[in-house]
Amino acid sequence: MNSGASIGIDVGGTKCLGVLLEDDRVVTEVRRPTPRSPEAIIDTLEAIVRELGDRPAVGVGVPGLVTRQGVIRASPNLTDVADFDVAGMLTARLGHSVVVDNDATCAAVAEWRAGAARGHRDAVVVTLGTGIGGGLIVDDRVVRGTNGFAGEVGHMVIDPNGPACPCGRRGCWERFASGTALGAMARAVVRAGGLNAITTLVDDVSDVRGEHVCMLAGRGDVEATGVVDEFAHWVALGLVGLANILDPSCIVIGGGLTASREVLMDPVRHHFARLLYSPDLRPHPRLEIARFGEVAGAVGAASLATMSMSA
Repeated sequence: MNSGASIGIDVGGTKCLGVLLEDDRVVTEVRRPTPRSPEAIIDTLEAIVRELGDRPAVGVGVPGLVTRQGVIRASPNLTDVADFDVAGMLTARLGHSVVVDNDATCAAVAEWRAGAARGHRDAVVVTLGTGIGGGLIVDDRVVRGTNGFAGEVGHMVIDPNGPACPCGRRGCWERFASGTALGAMARAVVRAGGLNAITTLVDDVSDVRGEHVCMLAGRGDVEATGVVDEFAHWVALGLVGLANILDPSCIVIGGGLTASREVLMDPVRHHFARLLYSPDLRPHPRLEIARFGEVAGAVGAASLATMSMSA
């Protein structure tokens, strides 16, 4: 193993995924459950780094508002973590500096350096999962904003009278266009007497998830296809807003829902082309599926650590 290898860890709501990265290639993976308390999270991060052999270059991707100093100010998926100094605490444990950034920003770095956005100077990476995360590349640079909070695209309000969001507001984009939103949309249809075929997949309506709807749509179910089309409209609406603001040449879509790319991407592309400002008079950004899948955040965190050491 050469000394240029780096370690990246993605802290998710349920698991921490660590990778040893060499030449943009994942050599080893380590997975552990995500604890609930800050101290236990640091214990887990340290254990993963030690298991991967420790390296001078270590990066961590975490959800929520993350300062440029690697402090989580707020996180919807981690409890009791306000002002959680991940970078400082882990640096003290390891004895060398650690790079900490937002998990979706890390995923964007992975796709920009070696994935679906490679070669694009201006790109947006959107992760559709429990919520919606985002990472921004502008003029070949990672955009972090004044405080480090740039890219919280899931909390753009698209309907002030919409459903409540864990962030405390109403009508955020992720309430309409995340995996959670697709599941809620499908359950509402079932409770209204539709999507009868869903009973072949689940026994209880409360167990209906977005992947069940996509599965039925993939089998040609007309009702499920309609639900996916409505969902794709909401996804495209947010993507168009980002395209109008940032004018990227590429928009990469990642997260758990991309496992259903066959049924999801065609309607998203259709609605995107329809909703884009002056679609007949401008080049359209390419809509691509992320290449790194669930390891994107960890790979990007490792890449950020390498970039930090060479800066």
